[in-house]
Amino acid sequence: MCRASETPLERILSGLRELPGWVAEQPAGRLGEVIIKSREIIDRTEAVAAEATRRFEKAGGYRSDGFLGMVPWLRVNGKLSGAAAAERVDTARQLKELPRTEEALARGEIGYQHAVAMARTAEHVGAAQVRKAEATLLKAAETMDPGQFVTVAKNFEHQVDAEAVLADANRAHARRYLQLGEVTNGLVRLEGQLVPEAAAMLRTRLEPFLKPAKGDERSTGQRSHDALLEILRRGAIAGDGKSSGGGPRPSLIIKVDLDTLAGIDGAPAGELEWGGTIPAETARRMACDSAITRITGLGELEQELTHAARTIPPSTRRALVARDGHCVFPGCDRPSPWCDGHHLVHWADDGPTTLDNLGLVCGAHHRKVHEEGWTLRREKDARWHATPPPLKVLARARTG
Repeated sequence: MCRASETPLERILSGLRELPGWVAEQPAGRLGEVIIKSREIIDRTEAVAAEATRRFEKAGGYRSDGFLGMVPWLRVNGKLSGAAAAERVDTARQLKELPRTEEALARGEIGYQHAVAMARTAEHVGAAQVRKAEATLLKAAETMDPGQFVTVAKNFEHQVDAEAVLADANRAHARRYLQLGEVTNGLVRLEGQLVPEAAAMLRTRLEPFLKPAKGDERSTGQRSHDALLEILRRGAIAGDGKSSGGGPRPSLIIKVDLDTLAGIDGAPAGELEWGGTIPAETARRMACDSAITRITGLGELEQELTHAARTIPPSTRRALVARDGHCVFPGCDRPSPWCDGHHLVHWADDGPTTLDNLGLVCGAHHRKVHEEGWTLRREKDARWHATPPPLKVLARARTG
């Protein structure tokens, strides 16, 4: 029984004390509703906590407990990891500039992770830009799970400021790593962080081997391990170390607009088949030597191409390997099987898929040419020259 003197928080805590006993009495068929309602309560409470966090931080309330900042105070008193505490503080700050998003969270129309995606987008492109499209973004959030909505938010960022998205992707690329540990108790620990295209390629190769067979007692993790072993074995059988580089290329499906490949401002990012987005220049790099089966451009009719128009034909690739031998980037000697065929003038800019317009470049240097803005050219004397991008003035700080 609630007393008039009880605060809303005290009433909620009183209800929580009674909740376990009530849940234990519910039939299994009703527990799905319990789970959903519990999640809604948690998400809606996050909206209240966000406002409280802002006001508490502004008043410097953490100082009275001897803390130097809001994040360490919340980490200790909120029983959160450092990353989770920082996320909540950052989200609370951004939601002050996105009142419609905070209201939608408080009403239970979106979840907390939707609000986090909105806050991160505001941090990247400015809250003012997000407010212009806030109604449209929230409508999408209401019908999507947070993972799907992140793709929508990233596409919006790309349309607003493709250069900033590319810079962010380049910073993320610098944090990539893969590490194999030593054998311990008969096993080796594998850990790392993959760039989206590498993760998508790996998932594409693993997928055919992940489906459990009849009577398969392996866990999902064990099937993933065995799938990786299988594709490594098949690669070892197929590769003799003498490949000319003209064999089948890895299969990776990317949804991308013609406007994106053409480098038009305001075009969306590329979308990977297994989730995640890539900047326009990454899509252009990967499309240098790729089959195109359908192109959709802004304001254009869809059209089917009946041939792999942008894949370098095997005969042309063999000639390219014979001419260049290895990566043509000055100072690089990575062998041809490690290399892509790069269009000096991109085919989306009417560059032909001919030997004179191609150069063999390894993955790292192909990325330099596209994402990092280097220029690669072949002189009449057959020597290759690489020119770094011009220095850029630092971008101005974003404001709400």
